[in-house]
Amino acid sequence: FIEGSIVKGLDREKASQLFDLILKFAGYGFNKSHSTGYTIIAYQTAYLKTYFPNQYMAALLTYESGARKIEDWVGYLEECKKTIFPDHTPQKSHVGVEVLPPDINLSDTDFAVVFAEEEPRDACHGHVRFGLSAIKGIGKGAIQGIVEDRRKGAPFRTIFDFCERISSRTVNKAAIESLIKCGAFDSVHGIEKRAAILAAVDDAIAAGQSAAEDRRSGQMSIFGTGESETDAESSQTFDERPLPTVPPWEKMRTLEGEMECLGFYVSGHPLDQYDSILKEYSTCNAKQLATQRDEQPVVLGGILKRVRSTVVRNGRSAGEKMAIITVQDMSGETDGVVFSNIFARFGQYLQPDAIVLLVGRADQKRGEPQIIVDQVIPIEEASRHLAGRIELEFRDETVDDPVTQRLDMVAGLIRQAGSAGTEGHPAEVHLLLHTEGKRVSMRCPRRRVIIGPELLDRLKQTLGEDCVRVYSSGPPSSGSDNNGRGARRGAHSGGRRMEPVEMVV
Repeated sequence: FIEGSIVKGLDREKASQLFDLILKFAGYGFNKSHSTGYTIIAYQTAYLKTYFPNQYMAALLTYESGARKIEDWVGYLEECKKTIFPDHTPQKSHVGVEVLPPDINLSDTDFAVVFAEEEPRDACHGHVRFGLSAIKGIGKGAIQGIVEDRRKGAPFRTIFDFCERISSRTVNKAAIESLIKCGAFDSVHGIEKRAAILAAVDDAIAAGQSAAEDRRSGQMSIFGTGESETDAESSQTFDERPLPTVPPWEKMRTLEGEMECLGFYVSGHPLDQYDSILKEYSTCNAKQLATQRDEQPVVLGGILKRVRSTVVRNGRSAGEKMAIITVQDMSGETDGVVFSNIFARFGQYLQPDAIVLLVGRADQKRGEPQIIVDQVIPIEEASRHLAGRIELEFRDETVDDPVTQRLDMVAGLIRQAGSAGTEGHPAEVHLLLHTEGKRVSMRCPRRRVIIGPELLDRLKQTLGEDCVRVYSSGPPSSGSDNNGRGARRGAHSGGRRMEPVEMVV
């Protein structure tokens, strides 16, 4: 190529540079027909997602759920929340494909678009319903039997009606329990009745088997309808039987059942109530850990799904305990290593299902990205260890509650907390006062305070929930920048703020 280029009048250096560019492109280059095929598919895909978001995401979830492990495709559920509908305008917000759990009366075999009775059947309405095939422990024959019986007859009215119509040889007890735990009977009994439905399973199966046996024995009425008067009376009241009276499950137990049967949470997430804390103090999530450079300081929050402790066999720490952990957040899950010196300090917090913040370093040298843990912080203690600044706002005073009185109360709380001597990271104190039509910011450089949960609660009681804002300091060794987070954003903050006049006190 180079010699031929020289013959054509190009100098050797430029010919060599040109060949290097061609060689580089050849690493991932297509001919025109190949590129055209990709372009057509890309256009069709973008068109369908834009104008038929529910249908597109239902098809995508069906395809991906059958082709991959749960942790590989569950991220598409997060993508559903961001999908924009074609009727979205600046004046009308319509974002997010709603994906609801399996339903015994609405779900098909695969993910499908479902409409309410009076809902318009167009691309901007409806929701995506989980397919029954997504439930663990239910075979194809059981799913086919449920769907076919529902299509031939009326919707299932109760768990008793279901067990009377569906043979236990088609859908066994374990499958019925999975249907209950994942929420498939919520539409007929309610999510708060899952514990009661589960307690009724044995009676419902027995009653269903008895009814089936009566039908097989050929009990006939005098009119030859195949149903005796006793049967008719029984069928009218069969599905009206009350469920056992048992205490409802707590939220966490409900979510654990969904995780057990589906592999992820549907009706909520254990991290939902800590969303603002995680957004404020985490510098990356499980999925983003792969994009962090090796040894990059990180703070990652989530729920501990697996904790495996082991004994160090060699080296200076031989005989001491360490742990391999798996932490899960909304984006997925990742592994972490807790070496013996850190395990000795924080091992009591390493319990399965504990919700924590992990302070450490990204490790990219051992295959899959993981976190080397330097500190384990219970989620409730996040502000005590990771807060860099607390901002207290004193709004316009009233006759009954003057600013001076609230200042005295807050000063007392801060002095008391500052002298408590508890473990934690001292945070700066900033005050915002409204006075004479201005907002005055007062920085207190000589006063730092450890922000524990008790102090936060008392400050919010004194000033109001939205008048107390906590700002992250970032990972301990990452400096004040914290990827641009610490100086610019704070938990529970929001809305446009006026630029205040600053004073140092």
